[in-house]
Amino acid sequence: MAKGYWIAHVDVQDPERYKDYVATAKPAFERFGARFLARGGEWKALEGRGRARNVVIEFPSMQAALDCYNSDEYQAAKAIRITVADAEMVIVEGHDG
Repeated sequence: MAKGYWIAHVDVQDPERYKDYVATAKPAFERFGARFLARGGEWKALEGRGRARNVVIEFPSMQAALDCYNSDEYQAAKAIRITVADAEMVIVEGHDG
């Protein structure tokens, strides 16, 4: 089964309140088997608009990635995030081999 990945590009306006988003999202990430591959850190924009925070999260499957996003736990976290940050996020299916 192909893995699923969240890829998010984020500009945080309120770092203190963003911590509330992270804490609120944690149960959803744990429940759906999320593994953070990149979170923040150094980055270089090569094409297009860059954002200050870039995140890649691996899930066991595309369905797990979608279910996490649509879960009540994550939607509660999203309600916080949209008030303190601007983001673009996609979910993509990984390639098996």
